[in-house]
Amino acid sequence: MSRPRPRPRAPRGPTRLVALNKPMNVLSQFTDDGHWPGLKRFVDLPGLYPAGRLDRDSEGLLLLTNDGILQARITDPKDKMPKTYAVQVEGAITEDALKTLRDGVTLNDGPTRPAEARMIPEPDWLWPRDPPVRFRKSVPDGWIELTITEGRNRQVRRMCAHVGLPVLRLVRRRIGAYDIGSLAPGEWRDLTP
Repeated sequence: MSRPRPRPRAPRGPTRLVALNKPMNVLSQFTDDGHWPGLKRFVDLPGLYPAGRLDRDSEGLLLLTNDGILQARITDPKDKMPKTYAVQVEGAITEDALKTLRDGVTLNDGPTRPAEARMIPEPDWLWPRDPPVRFRKSVPDGWIELTITEGRNRQVRRMCAHVGLPVLRLVRRRIGAYDIGSLAPGEWRDLTP
């Protein structure tokens, strides 16, 4: 017999929403796991929880809140909150690959919703990767801006791999109306919920 899911609860006190630029190789949880650091090394604010997650090897915007109802609204696929990523991929980006992403692809856990996808130049707002990574000089690479309205496990990476474009770097820039702005990796700021 399965247990019922906990119901989202309103915060005790004023609602707080924080934007964090999660660095690469940091977990989307507050505690370290023995191999990788957690969020507490960057944000030590009691009562906050991540609204969604960002894989350890991905970086960028992560929202934190003390409001379970707001957390559920940000993460629930039924609300279709758009999430926008700058994605560096290996290989030549073709219009066919972009069209396939726009139409939605079928992954092993079912079809994805259609996405917004376009080729972009390397973002000028992006911070240098630390440590720098060397890519194969004989294989082209480029950047895609991809907006999805779901949040499946490693979805952007799997969608790009499906169209023959393995991901080299994945940076979330926006969740709904909230943007990473000028936050450097590890920095955070309060937002208006």
